[in-house]
Amino acid sequence: MTTQHVDRLERLERRIAALEAENTRLRAGLAAHGPDADESLDRFKEELRAGAEINDRILAASSDCIKVLDLEARLQFMSPGGHTVMELDDFETLRGRSFVDLWTGEDRETAEAALASARSGHEARFRGHALTAKGTPRWWDVVVTPIHGPDGRPEKLLAVSRDITAEHQAQDAVRRSEERLRNVLTIRTVGVMFWGEGFGLTDMNEAFLRMTGFTREEALGKTWQELTPPEFHEASWKAVGEVTTLGETTPYEKQYYRKDGSRWWGLFAARRVGDEVVEFVLDITARKEAEKALRLSEARFRAAVEAMQGRLWTNDDTGQMVGDQPGWAALTGQSFDEYQGYGWTGAVHPDDVHPTVEAWRAAVAERRPFFYEHRVRRQDGVWRLFSVRAIPARDDMGEVREWVGIHTDITDRRVREAELRELNETLEMRVAQALAERAHAEEALRQSQKMEAVGQLTGGLAHDFNNLLTGITGSLDLMGNRLRQGRTADLERYIGAAMTSAQRAAALTHRLLAFSRRQPLDPKPVEANRLLAGMEDLLQRTHGPGITLEMKLAGNLWRTLCDPVQLESAILNLCLNARDAMPEGGMLTIETANLHLEEACVAQHDMRPGSYVTVSVTDTGAGMSPQVLERAFDPFFTTKPIGQGTGLGLSMVYGFAKQSEGHVRVISREGQGTTVKLYLPRHRGEASDDDERMGLVPVPRAEAGETVLVVEDEPVVRALIVEVLRDLGYRAIEAADGPSGLRLAQSRQRIDLLVTDVGLPGLNGRQLADQARLARPDLKVLFITGYAENTTQAGGFLEPGMGMMTKPFSVDALMLRIRAMIEERAG
Repeated sequence: MTTQHVDRLERLERRIAALEAENTRLRAGLAAHGPDADESLDRFKEELRAGAEINDRILAASSDCIKVLDLEARLQFMSPGGHTVMELDDFETLRGRSFVDLWTGEDRETAEAALASARSGHEARFRGHALTAKGTPRWWDVVVTPIHGPDGRPEKLLAVSRDITAEHQAQDAVRRSEERLRNVLTIRTVGVMFWGEGFGLTDMNEAFLRMTGFTREEALGKTWQELTPPEFHEASWKAVGEVTTLGETTPYEKQYYRKDGSRWWGLFAARRVGDEVVEFVLDITARKEAEKALRLSEARFRAAVEAMQGRLWTNDDTGQMVGDQPGWAALTGQSFDEYQGYGWTGAVHPDDVHPTVEAWRAAVAERRPFFYEHRVRRQDGVWRLFSVRAIPARDDMGEVREWVGIHTDITDRRVREAELRELNETLEMRVAQALAERAHAEEALRQSQKMEAVGQLTGGLAHDFNNLLTGITGSLDLMGNRLRQGRTADLERYIGAAMTSAQRAAALTHRLLAFSRRQPLDPKPVEANRLLAGMEDLLQRTHGPGITLEMKLAGNLWRTLCDPVQLESAILNLCLNARDAMPEGGMLTIETANLHLEEACVAQHDMRPGSYVTVSVTDTGAGMSPQVLERAFDPFFTTKPIGQGTGLGLSMVYGFAKQSEGHVRVISREGQGTTVKLYLPRHRGEASDDDERMGLVPVPRAEAGETVLVVEDEPVVRALIVEVLRDLGYRAIEAADGPSGLRLAQSRQRIDLLVTDVGLPGLNGRQLADQARLARPDLKVLFITGYAENTTQAGGFLEPGMGMMTKPFSVDALMLRIRAMIEERAG
């Protein structure tokens, strides 16, 4: 019902009220007027009936729910249309019920507010949700107006409700559609554009703006021609034609311009929506670049295969050859049908088919690369050897989709390899022969140069050695004369003089043996100051009067553990080098010191951190150039003229230092002399006192039955040892060679110690000891030797229960050593 209808209804109601009042007045004066009054009353009733009929027609014609309420909002009347829309069978079920009760929640509060406004004489309007009599939910548009009485004040309320459910649902659908559209427009990976008349941009989403770099204001109004490079206009025109005639396009790929003029690839499609065209575009630049890279990679792969002269083929994930394989067909001449599945084996040599298939199936089952070699018959009928390589091609999930392989002809390469192998074998044989000849020559040269060095050394000592021999022979002559004369008073003095000269001669011999590397390694606790003091006389005579020797020996010097004879040899070598560096004389300084090295100091010198005793030999000679200094420790490297040097001195010193777990360092500059510094690890044990013990401790006698087996090929030495043993109460048995000694060692008689020379006829001393220990595993062995040959130079020569003494030695020293070893065995 419209507002005009409501106004007309109100006028009719007022007119009815006026007519009813007039009717009352007319009835009161009826009697006075007679027949004229009845006529007037009839006219009035006719007008009243006509007005009621019009009013009913208006109410019946309206689909609105028209209700009359009293001022308390109780329902008094409802139009027929209201019955229908409210699904009401009988108004009496609602009569007297409050209009407010039809609403719930916020809508109830809104209804109460509208009623209050109408009671105050104002029209009120609201929209809300309420159920029909049968519980059907509907949306209503409600207008509440006051119905005024004769006094002009509201005496009733008129509520007109219109069913707007369909309208509300339509609006809700529009809202949902708009929300969906907003969600579509906010997608970050798809650009959305709206094209208006003439295909100018009317709107776009943020994704499209990010793709192009334009702002919204810059993009509005642009045509597709402005955003598309000319070479892609054809694709755009096709899309325009499709959307014009069909209402939508198929997807197309093309490039778009960015704001800076650069390009990007897009996959787009469009659809007409009303008066606009909506375009969706996906940035596929990365995909296009990947495709380009893939094409380049495939081209490179094909080129590489062609460069390797290989034939490319593919198999499915089960390892069977399927589809067109032009590479295999060109290689073997097989037809499409012939090589399908495992048909390709028809081109493989019969002897190679079974092992090839087994290896191939194993690789396919384990999904690992396949490497193999077999013979294949080319299309010209020639059998050739091929290298086969195949790898599994996997998808993004790691699943094998196919196998890609290549056959490479390696027949010629194998022939060349065989020829090269034969040539190498011949060459290796010749090289080995040449190396053997060179090694023999080098060994001869090395021995010659070593002997030359020994000769050079002994030449400087010849005078002293002859004096010592004179002292020995002279003392013996005097002893003989005194004995013949029966004069024995001075014999002890002559014996002491001869012994002193012999001991000094032995020391010289030891030094010569050490220098020639034929002295056995025998590490002992050493006091370097004491050793150097003992060498001072020898060094002074060796260098001659033109060189001044200065000793700077540190106080409280630590002990070190090394072979004292090797240390003497090293110092003697360094002093001889210093002498040769000062042909016109100079200063030779030997200095000792204690030194502690930290981790940071030793890293660059191949040393271990810790405490060291240093022995430095410094000369004031010509010094070395950087090139010479770099090769100073190389064997046989020398700057001396031929015949004056072997090039072995410093290398021997270096070897001694390393064997002693130390280091050696050379500091030199041309024209400023040279310093060679030995670093020997500190030893915290006691110093060796063998010499003092020998002179102070009496030699103990044997216990009952103790037996010593002496094996020595030199009769004088053997007789001397046996005689002294017997004097001390030992049972001594003797043999002159290795086999004889072994027979005695294998006998049943008691043997407490084996004393044997190292160099024996038949069996050497070590062989004798090893054989003897098979019969007597606990047998103690004392080796005596003038020098240790290769047998003693090898690592591990002395095993537990073995000892060694170097000739010459004193009888007392030998007996003390024998006693110590026997007692050690007994303990």
